[in-house]
Amino acid sequence: MVASGARPGTTLAAVSVVQFMVSLDLTVVNVGLPRIGSGLGFSEVGLTWVIHAYALTFGGLLLLGGKIADLYGHKRVMLFGLGLFGLASLVGGLAQAPAQLVAARAAQGIGAAALAPAALALLASTFPGGKQRVKAFGVWSAVNASGGAVGVLVGGLLTEYAGWQWVMYINLPMAAVALALAWRGIAADQPAARRGRPDVLGAVLATAGAALLVFGVIRTDRYAWTSPVTVSTLVVAAALLVAFVYVEKTTRRDPLIRLGLFASRSVAGANTFTFLFGGAMASALYFVSLYLQRVLGGSPAKSGAEFLPFMVGVVAGSTLAVKFGYKFAPRNVLITGGTLAALGYAWFGLMRADGSFLVDVLGPSVLASVGIGLCLAPAVSIATGDVAPHEAGIASGMLNSTRQIGASLGLAALGTAAADRSGKSVTPQALDDGYALGMTAGAVILVVAVLIAVFVLPRPDRGGADGAGAG
Repeated sequence: MVASGARPGTTLAAVSVVQFMVSLDLTVVNVGLPRIGSGLGFSEVGLTWVIHAYALTFGGLLLLGGKIADLYGHKRVMLFGLGLFGLASLVGGLAQAPAQLVAARAAQGIGAAALAPAALALLASTFPGGKQRVKAFGVWSAVNASGGAVGVLVGGLLTEYAGWQWVMYINLPMAAVALALAWRGIAADQPAARRGRPDVLGAVLATAGAALLVFGVIRTDRYAWTSPVTVSTLVVAAALLVAFVYVEKTTRRDPLIRLGLFASRSVAGANTFTFLFGGAMASALYFVSLYLQRVLGGSPAKSGAEFLPFMVGVVAGSTLAVKFGYKFAPRNVLITGGTLAALGYAWFGLMRADGSFLVDVLGPSVLASVGIGLCLAPAVSIATGDVAPHEAGIASGMLNSTRQIGASLGLAALGTAAADRSGKSVTPQALDDGYALGMTAGAVILVVAVLIAVFVLPRPDRGGADGAGAG
């Protein structure tokens, strides 16, 4: 069944381009950081803010972006986010000073926080159930995960052969295509009926708490987890989030999040799974990229090309998720994918300092990426399947937020553990010990995520493929 008035093919195409662009931008800059630093005169610490500025605004504003999309219309907010994202990408490519690029990256994050939940809400409402929903979310999951992998490949090629500015300019054609598709091909949706005055205090608390949480975590590259700076930042973030929950329970205004959503085992379980899964997934792209370059000695372009099997595996896993989705419930596909990904990460944990791409990277890349591809669509389908249309934006924003915060927390924690294992040594053996530990820890996190899916997510009714597809 397709939502009335929707144009499903165009909606799927536009949302896919949007998700690919947002996912690609999380990784495309990474490989080019050394040349960005030398080109604009960044300090070693200041260079990290090219990544952090995007993660901070994107992760901190996702909940607010989802709520705004519900209140003002998903198509309208997605168009605004695309325009801002494209403009910020242009400004970033033209940057002549560090502050200009960091500001542009922050603006990109604001645009992504508006358009990502709006686009996913449009997809969920256009494909509310059945086989079409399974297929639509399978396509979405393929472009979502492959965007991150392609970002590593494209970032390396562009940095080496065209200049670092093109890791920003690459967003312009994608934003233009998505704008054209959405403007002319997606039917305008009706904004949700307002149930009272907007909950401004709740929005401020949630945004400040989420942003401060991400800020505290990403600064662990400078301040240890036990340092007064990190501890105090995280305590304040936790206090703001607790205050947000209290306000949402007691406010007479239209709340940012209806806390009753978390009473659903599907919503709570899928968000918890996604939180853990996000942390593990971020570690794969980070540690394997460093292993290929700093241990095996590959160039940025060569290392990027060696991520191609990972990208193909994600697409294959997403295709399998569609086929399995016709026969099995999303919960069962999620458990299978999570298990395969955990095995792939454990295999990565065996990588050697004197290893090679064929022996130490190719096999686990294929196994882990197929598992990742199997997981993405079912997780989204479960998290949004039982949500009313007027809450689709906030549910989508919440899922994106848990994944982004999970990625920040997971990568910071695993990165710290890897650095402690390597110590101050930069020999291939010491670095390999750290990266292998990080991937092994990622495997453990994925095992916990699978256990969440087994024991928290409700067991499917005996309804066949249609029930599965509905999420």
